Amino acid sequence: MIRAHESPIIGNWYADLDHTENTFEIVAEDEEAGNIEIQYFSGEIEELDMETWYGMHIAAIPPPKDWSGPFEIDKDEFLDQTDETIHPINWSGPFNNID
Repeated sequence: MIRAHESPIIGNWYADLDHTENTFEIVAEDEEAGNIEIQYFSGEIEELDMETWYGMHIAAIPPPKDWSGPFEIDKDEFLDQTDETIHPINWSGPFNNID
């Protein structure tokens, strides 16, 4: 368990070790106000002041492989999809007819 002694980095993911179900990404920082915005995997957004950030027990983690959390999509809707892309036989590209 570590305390957050490093500055938050936008785009990095962290786990809140005091609340193990909470993983979040830093999504914004307001340097003038001294606040950051985090987005939990579930999609909820919260604003933290820097004092709170530096008092948290966190660990840096890789981004989740399951990207569906904040989008309220059932796993069945995206895990077993087949590629149904239609590829035209004579695709010449949209710019081939421009003189």
